[in-house]
Amino acid sequence: MYAQINGTRIFFDVEGMGWVPDGPVLRQKPTCFVLHGGPGGDHTGYKPGLTPLTEEMQLVYIDNRGSGHSDKGPQESYSLENNLEDIEALRRHLGLEKIVLHGHSYGGMVAQAYALRYPEHVAGMLLLTTSPSYEFLDKAKKVVEEKGTPEMKAIAQVLWDGAFSSKEQLSTFYELMAPLYSVTHNAEPSDEERKAGMDARERSNRCYEALNEGFGGFMKTFDLREQLPTISAPTLVMGARHDWITPVEDSEEIARLIPECELVIFENSSHSVIKDEHAHYVSTVLDFVKRRIV
Repeated sequence: MYAQINGTRIFFDVEGMGWVPDGPVLRQKPTCFVLHGGPGGDHTGYKPGLTPLTEEMQLVYIDNRGSGHSDKGPQESYSLENNLEDIEALRRHLGLEKIVLHGHSYGGMVAQAYALRYPEHVAGMLLLTTSPSYEFLDKAKKVVEEKGTPEMKAIAQVLWDGAFSSKEQLSTFYELMAPLYSVTHNAEPSDEERKAGMDARERSNRCYEALNEGFGGFMKTFDLREQLPTISAPTLVMGARHDWITPVEDSEEIARLIPECELVIFENSSHSVIKDEHAHYVSTVLDFVKRRIV
């Protein structure tokens, strides 16, 4: 489905019922906006991993402008400001009073910014392997220098410079960096696993221009730390012990800054927690939603 908002066309997809029978009444479930990473990722990587969350929430998967199935635009329009304002416009478009925000990686940065600007419309936040400031960049660079192969170091420099020139080059980046993104990465996949990976890459429609705009521009000054103590929405922060790009200490910092925040560290995961510890991730989120949001 599409919403014509803020001068562009944003793709979204809805999974799960919003209203469910509960004895003699219909009970409304919380609606959760799923915010993808990148910048320049898309929603496809969360399907079907997030499907179990529909037990307690209705999910709205979103592709940021320029990414996935949403309309393209000039690179300078792929900004944090526009991403959070598109969320607000989509909330209004769908007639929702409050939303839960599930923000992974860059999506978590957008979620934090949205919660600071529109606190009255946030029912809760689920922040997964994300950061509160630009300082994650130098930490990630250090990890690559210490653990990366020469090929990893070379392609990571393209990321730091915001200098990708094609989708093919961006695909090469994710292929080379896969061992850092996931502790369960299999360097010698079976034919079935190889096909599944190829299918996943074919389904996705990453936007290298949005990634360039972020890493080459606004993410170098991104910093929400002074404002985070004003957030009052129930918040779950989920970090990963082996995360290379949004390190575990960044999740711990967010949890220290947001009042009454809950923190869970996934000890056997890197950035791809949903893949590395799927069952633990699902049970953690559902437990929090039942206790703090529903």
